[in-house]
Amino acid sequence: MVLIIFAWNYPYLILVNSLIPAILAGNAVILKGSPQTPSVVEKVVKIFNEVGLPEHVLQYVHCGDAAVMEQLIQSPEISHVAFTGSHAGGIAVQKAASERTIPVTLELGGNDPAYVRGDVDVAWAAEEIVDGAVFNSGQSCCSIERVYVHESIYQEFCEKVVEVVKGYKLGDPRDPETTIGPVISAAAASRIRADVQDALSKGAKRLTPEGIFTKGESLAPTFVGIEVLKDCNHTMNIMTTETFGPTIPIMLVSSDEHAIELMNDSNLGLTTSIWTRDVAKGEELVEKVEAGTVFVNRCDFPSPDLAWTGWKDSGRGVTLGRGGFDAFVRSRSWHLKDYPVGK
Repeated sequence: MVLIIFAWNYPYLILVNSLIPAILAGNAVILKGSPQTPSVVEKVVKIFNEVGLPEHVLQYVHCGDAAVMEQLIQSPEISHVAFTGSHAGGIAVQKAASERTIPVTLELGGNDPAYVRGDVDVAWAAEEIVDGAVFNSGQSCCSIERVYVHESIYQEFCEKVVEVVKGYKLGDPRDPETTIGPVISAAAASRIRADVQDALSKGAKRLTPEGIFTKGESLAPTFVGIEVLKDCNHTMNIMTTETFGPTIPIMLVSSDEHAIELMNDSNLGLTTSIWTRDVAKGEELVEKVEAGTVFVNRCDFPSPDLAWTGWKDSGRGVTLGRGGFDAFVRSRSWHLKDYPVGK
């Protein structure tokens, strides 16, 4: 039986990535969703039962107690654990399974960098980077968390990013004019604001025009406006940890080599992106970046036919692609010999 533990930010998509290959491989499955999106597991099980999946092949559990989850992971009935969520959560799952030999696949967080080379159309790059950083209010494991920009276009890029951000509206997600909504919780909003204040206290400069998100932020503590920061560096939490919010911290770099050095200065390695007119050069540079999924001139895009995997502390194992299916099957060798004639 497979235990699938999955996060709240894209609950259906994240779940499907593990659930479908697990069932196709012939496994019974227990689902454990996030307490922040509790109804998802119930709806999914109901749908599968309605279309004829045999009873009890797919079950679910609601649990927010770490000790109970440890007991479940350690149960002999569980033969595989697939976890998608935070680095801290993944380590807890790994520890809980440490005295067993079952496979544990971990899809964890990222501190995903983008490098903008000096040869790009700056307005185009700025629009793409903003979208990659704040889509879903920045609550994506593969959203752009930090931006390195070549010195030859640094000032222009910062200005263009601000222009793009001015076109965003923070507000009620049910309003058709809204382009960015709230974050998941007041606690998450507090962490995001703390990272911004930490950066400002260490020399970053806020570029977001004063007051453009005030109306939206007045709706509730969970509404966090986009923060554009320049002159960032690696003494700041916002550049070295996963902020998971609508922030765009920007740092100047002097060369490709300088950018690659900084991009690799992280314990996380989920995705990375290079933005350049010279696609061949982009391919050359991503070879040097320590990340499981690399992009040239795009970001935040899982492809179902390609492996989705994290390097370093961003995970273990593979989601999607052929490897995502292989994780849910076991190899077995068959040795057969004809019975001797006359015996």
